[in-house]
Formats: sequence, C-alpha cells, structure tokens
Amino acid sequence: MAQKKILLSLLSLLYSLHILAGGGWVYQKNKGFLKLGQNMIRSQYFFDSGGNITDIPTVSLYTTSFYGEYGLSDRLNVVLYVPFFVRSTLNRVEFNQSGNTIPGDEINSFGDTNVGLKYGMFQDQPVHLAASLIFGLPFGSSEVSSDRILQTGDGEFNQLLKLEASHSISGTPAYITGILGFNNRTQGFSDEFHYGGEIGVSLKPVTALLKVYSVNSLYNGDADTSNANGVFANNTEYVSFTPELIYALENGWGFAASAGFASSGKRILAAPNFGIGVFLQL
Repeated sequence: MAQKKILLSLLSLLYSLHILAGGGWVYQKNKGFLKLGQNMIRSQYFFDSGGNITDIPTVSLYTTSFYGEYGLSDRLNVVLYVPFFVRSTLNRVEFNQSGNTIPGDEINSFGDTNVGLKYGMFQDQPVHLAASLIFGLPFGSSEVSSDRILQTGDGEFNQLLKLEASHSISGTPAYITGILGFNNRTQGFSDEFHYGGEIGVSLKPVTALLKVYSVNSLYNGDADTSNANGVFANNTEYVSFTPELIYALENGWGFAASAGFASSGKRILAAPNFGIGVFLQL
C-alpha cells in the first residue's frame, strides 16, 4: 500500500511545480506562452508521514506535457496544463536469501489536467497582481487492483485559488514574485495551503531564476488511501526549490531546463525532478 502513496507524492510535486509560470503579469490579448515539456523523476528514497527518508523500490515517472497561457483580453488569460503522456514504472524486487520477489509494474496513460483563468490587476503599477482559479480535472488513471498499483491521477476534482504579486526591481534586470494559494480538494482529500516565491535575473538571451514552493495540508479530510480504492495519498506536504535556466531566441522560440528538489516533505519522493522544454512566446 505504501507504493500507492509514493506515486501520488511524485505526481503532486511534478504538477505543483509548473503552476509558478507567469507570476503577477498577464499576457495582452492574442499574446501568450506555449511550452512543450518533458519531466523525469526517479527515486529509491521516500519521505514518510513523519518526514523521515526511507528506502523504497525504485520508482520512475516520465511526463510529456503541454503548458500554455493565452490572452483572451488585456486582463484575462486562459491557462492550460495537459500531461498527455505519462509513463510510470516500479522496479521488481528480488530477495537473495529467500528467493522471494515483489513484482514490478508499469503504466502508460494520460495524466490529470489543469485548466483555468487568470486575471491581471494593477498591471500599470510597480507591483503587478494577478488572481487565478485553476481546476484540476481527474483525467489520469486512478484505478488500482491486485495486478496494478501505479496511477497517473488522483481521481478527485480540485480547485486552486491563487494570488501572485510580481515586481521588477528598478535599475536592475531582476524581478521577484510572491505566491499565495488555497486548494480545495474533493472526495475526502484534505484541503491545502500553498505559498511560494520566485526571483529571476534576465541577461538576454539568458534568464536565470529560482522558484520556491510549499504545499501544506490542512488535515481536514478523511480519505483513507491505505486501502485498494485506487485514489492517491492524502496529506502530502513538501518544500521544493527549483533553479531554472531559460534561453530565448529572437523569433520568440526558446529553451528551458530545470531541476526541482524537495528539501523536506511528507509522503513524497526524496529525489530531484528534472525538466527540459521548448517554448514559443506569441
């Protein structure tokens, strides 16, 4: 049953990292940002419910995704994240002395999808503020059985309300962003409080940035994920640090590479999340 909790934690970290894009700025009408990304996590270590690191059978997750923000008006953007191919594997374990084995597993499927709206406020002020409402759609595979223990979704519909404030530091090529969010989860999952920040320096054509993000459970849900009902672990928490490098070409195209690290956590993999991508600024 612990293996089911591992997969939720891995996916939660991966999906939470991408929502930092954009900050307090919004795109003007018919402008936007489109990105095709590839992420990978591979780990044999796990933060348990007490925050301690334990050994586990090696778990891997490879996610190919599309992310986009597009201006419906000068103030209102649509936001979309689609993990359209998710491959997850669990290594087979064999015990030398007894000869007993724990079978491995693998799954290739669609993942849980995020879609929402983002509204820009104070866009002509020193501090740009944006509010967004992101819906988490349970399109991934959440069914488990005696023959299948891996999933690509949690089976619940959630709503993340988020505020982002950004400021370009005068006289420098740097900016800072602060983030607050509340995630309402259904199907007995605990709600979550999110907070984070981002600092970046743009020395064209290269931008270097560091993202910090924390997810904290309110422990107000009663979902029991120790049984075989196929849903993911409840009350997952972590603090992640993600450095990223962006190289922008003059024609709007560009490349990005990142590595996310969970410095602490509960019910989450203790391993980096590596990402690469190609993007287009419209």
